[in-house]
Amino acid sequence: MDFEERAKNAVGREFVAFVSAGQDYCVDIAVVREIRGWAQPTPMPHSPEYVQGLFNLRGSVIPIVDLAARLGLPPTGSSDRHVVIVVKIRDQLWGIVVDAVSDILSVSDAALQKTPDVGSAKTSAFVSSVISHEDRMLRMIDLEVLLPVTREVAA
Repeated sequence: MDFEERAKNAVGREFVAFVSAGQDYCVDIAVVREIRGWAQPTPMPHSPEYVQGLFNLRGSVIPIVDLAARLGLPPTGSSDRHVVIVVKIRDQLWGIVVDAVSDILSVSDAALQKTPDVGSAKTSAFVSSVISHEDRMLRMIDLEVLLPVTREVAA
């Protein structure tokens, strides 16, 4: 069963949980297309520091984003132990580099709690809600906000 089928058949909501920079995060399983092992992306000049480059996914060229760097944490780096979560946002495929995928969770809507005000607008923008699951606190990443929308053109 692929990620889209699994999301349609879920009772409650399902999330892909993962670790980045030693912290627990999750994204809605409905946007996940696949999870891949690490492969070196092709760097692009003048791209933001959190964009590691481009990756060829069966003929489709997709940008690879270092989640930790995008969140203002130390960059993930690159090694065979990292994984790429391929997501589809705004009709575009993106690769999100993380340390490891840890779980697929099924939780009720009631388990999603509003992100508390921590005095940072970026935190509230990137983390749409939190889920307390067993002994972990998972932050749900809002990929619509996290991934860049516009293309900058060199002057």
